[in-house]
Amino acid sequence: MKTFLKKLAFASVVLLATSTFISCDSFATKDEIEIVADNNLPHLEEIQEIIYQDPLVFIAGFDRGNQTYYAKARTYFEEKGLTIIDGKYSLEEIIIWLNENGKQHPFSEIHIVNKSNPYKGMNLETVVKGTKITAESLKRVLTTGTLPSLKNVVTKDSKVIFHATGLLKNTKLLQTLKEAFCAAENPIVLASPYHTIFGGKFSKQHLAKPYYIFYPTAHSPGKMDLSKEIAKKYPEEKDINWYDALNNEEERYIGEPYITQFAVPLRWEFDYYNSDDEMPYFNTEKDVINWIQQQNELSEAFEKYTISIEKFRWNWYVKGTTLIIKGRTTGLCVLKPLIKPYGDLKHVTPDISNKRLYVIK
Repeated sequence: MKTFLKKLAFASVVLLATSTFISCDSFATKDEIEIVADNNLPHLEEIQEIIYQDPLVFIAGFDRGNQTYYAKARTYFEEKGLTIIDGKYSLEEIIIWLNENGKQHPFSEIHIVNKSNPYKGMNLETVVKGTKITAESLKRVLTTGTLPSLKNVVTKDSKVIFHATGLLKNTKLLQTLKEAFCAAENPIVLASPYHTIFGGKFSKQHLAKPYYIFYPTAHSPGKMDLSKEIAKKYPEEKDINWYDALNNEEERYIGEPYITQFAVPLRWEFDYYNSDDEMPYFNTEKDVINWIQQQNELSEAFEKYTISIEKFRWNWYVKGTTLIIKGRTTGLCVLKPLIKPYGDLKHVTPDISNKRLYVIK
């Protein structure tokens, strides 16, 4: 028994000694452990901070006659210290300029000022000397590849802000504009459902809610009848005296509604040379209206304008084998400036981060 215990004790010592030597050979030193641990750590990529360019403004139009819209917009943004870019009157020129000047750092905010007609599209060309921008004309140059693509000069946090009258009323156009500014990272496209007013009597920039009414050009029914019609069109608006607003051309006190005026002209040409159809003959405007309503393509055009065909004054004449039809309506827009609901009587300050004032597309 004693002999067995001695052998067992000896075997235990040998096993312990052997284990000790094995442990020394098998485990690295402290320094070696640290090195191995360092080698096995994942390499974290260095996060680089994006340096953006300062906001800039494209004054994408020019004033005619006694108009001052673009001049006041330029003054407003210059006083805010923003870079002004003049002479770019097409989307093609704007995109080319951005591609050429955004190679080092992406743009933060791109403001585009364009006084547009909410019922006719933008007063901005698609390409140089091309057609004015509508949803259809812009889609056409995008499909054909005529319009250059925006390069990697913006990020997903960059903003393209359109200061264009009634742009949100044409959701199809705004969506197409978003497609025109596609890049590796698409920027945020913003527009306001309100009119942007620059250089007003009481603030350098404010927003106003629009209300529209139309009549055949040179055939106004009178302010009293128009006030009744617009009141019926907007029954939810209880704070505006429509007759007073239609007779007021400026904001005399903060928040006072007033009118602006614009025109929507139409022109169609129908060539009957070698045509199987006979050229129609008109005696009255009513004849013209009846004929237009019978043409599917022309009827669909009025659905886009959302203006009744009876609100146009119609003229027609024949030149050779071509029938030319012209229509023109006068639009009155009552503007109700947005004012703060509390505190001192002041305009609401336009803020592109305010989702009630600017819609993100």
